[in-house]
Amino acid sequence: MNAPLLNGRPVSLHILDYGLFRVHANGRIIGICGYLITTDAGEHVLVDTGFPAKYAEDAAAATTEDALGGFGAVLACGPENLPAAQLALCGVAPAQIDLMVQTHTHIDHIGGIADFPQAPMVIAQAERGLPRPLYWTGGQPLEWPDRQYVQLADDTRIGPGLQVLLAPGHAPGQLALMLDLPDTGPVLLTSDAISRPAEIDERFDTAADPAAAQASAARLMALADRAGAFVIYGHCPRQWPNLRKAPDAYH
Repeated sequence: MNAPLLNGRPVSLHILDYGLFRVHANGRIIGICGYLITTDAGEHVLVDTGFPAKYAEDAAAATTEDALGGFGAVLACGPENLPAAQLALCGVAPAQIDLMVQTHTHIDHIGGIADFPQAPMVIAQAERGLPRPLYWTGGQPLEWPDRQYVQLADDTRIGPGLQVLLAPGHAPGQLALMLDLPDTGPVLLTSDAISRPAEIDERFDTAADPAAAQASAARLMALADRAGAFVIYGHCPRQWPNLRKAPDAYH
C-alpha cells in the first residue's frame, strides 16, 4: 500500500451492538461487536459486521443450518443488531461507508462480508489467502465475495492516527487497531486477539495457535502500555455492559 487509505484523523468511535452469545463450555455470555470510526474528513470506517443476517430472521434455524449449537447459543440478534440498523443509530447510511476492516473471518464477525460493495476491505494477507473464510467449522462454508481487498502483510497506518496491527493466533490473519481520539486519547481495539484479559493468564489455550496468540497479546499490551491506551477487548463479559454503545460514542 503506497498511500494511506484515509485522509482524516479519527474524531469518534461508535461501538456497534451486534447481539449476545452464550458459550456452552463455560456459560460465558459475550457481546458481539463491531465499530464505526469517523474521521475529521467525514470518512466512515466500518470494522466487522457480526453474525449473518439469517440469525436476525430465525436464530434457531440458522444455528441448526450452521451446526453452531454444539458450541453455543445466540441469545440476542434481531434486526436492530444488524449493521445497517446500528449505523442508522450513528446517523450513517450503508452507502456512506468508505472503508471496511475485517479483523478475521469467524462467523460472528463476517455476516456482512459481501455487503457495502463500494468500500474496499482491509484484511490480513494471511486471512485472505485461506481457501475460504473461516466461518464456522460445523457447516455452511462461505466463498470469498468478489470485491476490492486491501491485503496487509505488516502493521499498516491506514490514515493519520489510525493503525492496523497484525496479531495472529486466534486466527491466521487476526487484526487489531490502534486509533488516537481527540478527547479519549489512544484506544486499542484488540478484537479477538485478546477476547478478555483472563485469556492472557489462560495462555490462549483455546486459540488456533496458542503460541502465536501469546506473542501477539504481549506485543499489543506492550503497545497499549507505552501509549497509555484505553483497551477495548473483543468479547469481555465484564467490560461489555460498561462500554458506550451507539448512538453514544467515544471522542
